[in-house]
Amino acid sequence: MFGYGISRGMSQNRSRVDADNAYLHMLEGKHMKWIEIGLLAVGAVIGAFLRYKLVESPATFYCLPVNVLFVNVLGSFILGAFSVLSVGLNLEPQYTLLVAVGFCGSFTTMSSFALETSNLADANRFSLMALNILANVGLSLGAIFGGRFVGDAIVERFLR
Repeated sequence: MFGYGISRGMSQNRSRVDADNAYLHMLEGKHMKWIEIGLLAVGAVIGAFLRYKLVESPATFYCLPVNVLFVNVLGSFILGAFSVLSVGLNLEPQYTLLVAVGFCGSFTTMSSFALETSNLADANRFSLMALNILANVGLSLGAIFGGRFVGDAIVERFLR
């Protein structure tokens, strides 16, 4: 359905892996430059601020906390789209620090997901706990694939 690892996605997936490996090779044995630290910090501050604003008022859907779920799914979608667009746009590897590591790393929140899940377990709400786990993991993975699909569509339509 999304095309990854089956048909056209193999070459794009390989180029994404090649881009990641090139970035890691570039960093090997080097210290971060101030511009890289700045990009990482800016992304992290923006991501943390947006997460704070989106989860500051608890929202539930049939007793299931959905603030963190929304943030994790949205962040996964953004990361999926960025992973394709960064290769399609031939972005410098430093932008991975800004968007993927800085923004998405501080925007999405595994620790809050784990806390909400343990709180549901403490309250003996095991069916909601299971639903929370399935929703966060399943929808976040779906959002990664959806983001990649949208990124592919943008690259195919506008960049080729």
